Amino acid sequence: MSQQNHSFDDLGLHPRLLEALKDDGYTEPTPIQREAIPILLQGKDLLASAQTGTGKTAAFALPTLQLLHEGAQALVLTPTRELAIQVQESFESYGKHVPLRTVVILGGVSQHAQVQAIKKGPDVIVATPGRLLDLMRQRVLRLDKVEILILDEADRMLDMGFIEDVQKIVRKVPKDRQTMFFSATLSNDVLSLAGSMLQDPEEVAVAPPATIAGRIDQQVMFVSGANKRQLLSWLLHRDDIPRALVFTRTKREADRVVQHVIDDGISADAIHSDKNQTARQRALAKFAEGKVRVLVATDIMARGIDVDGITHVINYEMPTTADNYVHRIGRTARAGAEGIALALCDVAEVPLLNEIQRSTDSKLTIVEDHPFHSSAVAMMFSGHPDKPKPKGRSGWRSFRPRGRMSR
Repeated sequence: MSQQNHSFDDLGLHPRLLEALKDDGYTEPTPIQREAIPILLQGKDLLASAQTGTGKTAAFALPTLQLLHEGAQALVLTPTRELAIQVQESFESYGKHVPLRTVVILGGVSQHAQVQAIKKGPDVIVATPGRLLDLMRQRVLRLDKVEILILDEADRMLDMGFIEDVQKIVRKVPKDRQTMFFSATLSNDVLSLAGSMLQDPEEVAVAPPATIAGRIDQQVMFVSGANKRQLLSWLLHRDDIPRALVFTRTKREADRVVQHVIDDGISADAIHSDKNQTARQRALAKFAEGKVRVLVATDIMARGIDVDGITHVINYEMPTTADNYVHRIGRTARAGAEGIALALCDVAEVPLLNEIQRSTDSKLTIVEDHPFHSSAVAMMFSGHPDKPKPKGRSGWRSFRPRGRMSR
């Protein structure tokens, strides 16, 4: 696709969709939107990858809203409840001038409202696999009218063990359909799954796998495990971190970190799979509205959080894969803004840090200018052949985000 298209007007979208985009203040499509929308408007299958936060939802929602025939349905599968809700909200926003009904189907809440919405005949169904299968088994919902099938964050579906559920669902969808795969990263497993579900697909990759947006300033602080909580408190007591998303590997540690932060006088909440959906949405809303300054989350939330103005992502515990790292830090610097990603790395996590740097082909800047710097951990890292250059005593800098806030 030629790079001369710098307006949604050039992509062949219906005037009612363009009006909705104008209402929301969008004038220039992102690269994934420029590449994907014209292909999808031709009715072709698509396998697409792009960095997180680059507008993938609009890239599939806009053509879907335009292509749906009367009496047909589109089905969007997502790996997390939060992402399902946000995708459904995007469809409603982009389709505000189009007479189409949407419904979101997810677990963790009563199914009553979802059943009632299904009875009204939705045109767009956004669902997590588990609850969708439950309703299909209850014969509340059939998928024989689906003409567009979309897998959002397909690699996460595989990571979370949804592959069998996805295959069961796909078997109930008509073979004569348009299928779209969207993801920030593509693995061999995803490509294999796509090969069994897509027919002669076009491929769009606006960034290679495990690529990190250049607007994210990646930094690492070496610290002993015993001092991590104190370092986190020291960071959060600074006035240049207005909104921070903190990641842990386990639900238990997330709860512990939240309690520590609250005890230290900082407003915080946790979001993870042990909380019911109402509690998760309440925590996310408080964070988005600025009622809490810190949200602590596990990796299951790394692709379901789209909040304006997250200035800092703090990896309190290093992720176990480079893909998870990419998705975690992709919660900041969205839609043209800038952000900082901080990794608090103890000695046991140095191999993870090395692997992340190797897989993402990026170097994290070492920040030594903090009271809990561990020279011993830094020495363990110093053997890495592609070690980043330390910043030294002037390394820590305050950060004020610039650019557009993400939607």
